[in-house]
Amino acid sequence: MVQRYVVSTEVHFSSSHALLGYRGDCSRVHGHNWVARVYYEFAAVDERGLTIDYRELRTILERVILLRFDHRHLNDVPPFDTVNPTSENIAGEIFRLCREEARIPLGVLREVELWESSTDMVRYRED
Repeated sequence: MVQRYVVSTEVHFSSSHALLGYRGDCSRVHGHNWVARVYYEFAAVDERGLTIDYRELRTILERVILLRFDHRHLNDVPPFDTVNPTSENIAGEIFRLCREEARIPLGVLREVELWESSTDMVRYRED
C-alpha cells in the first residue's frame, strides 16, 4: 500500500476585478473576499510525524499570493492586464506562482481551489 498525505491551508485576500466580454453585472468593477486553498502531497512524514508545519506553509503562500493580489484591482496586475481575470484564470495563475515560488521540500503541488464567495469556487490542477 502506498501512503500519501495531502496537506492544505488557506490564504485570504480581498481584491476587485471586472470581467471582459461578459454580459452582466460582473463586467463592472466589483470585489471579492477570495479564499485560495492550496494542496501539496507528501509521501512521508518526518521524525516528528509532520509533513510540514501549517504556519510555515501559510507564511510561504502568503508571501507568494498576498503581495500580488491583496487589496489590488486585478485588471491592473500582470498577467491580468492582458488576460481576463476570471476565477478560472486567477486559480491557474496562483497554481503557476506556487509551482515556481512556493516549492515545499518533499511536497508536490497538487491543486488550487479559489473561492470567490461561500458558494462559488474553481479547482485548478495539472495532471
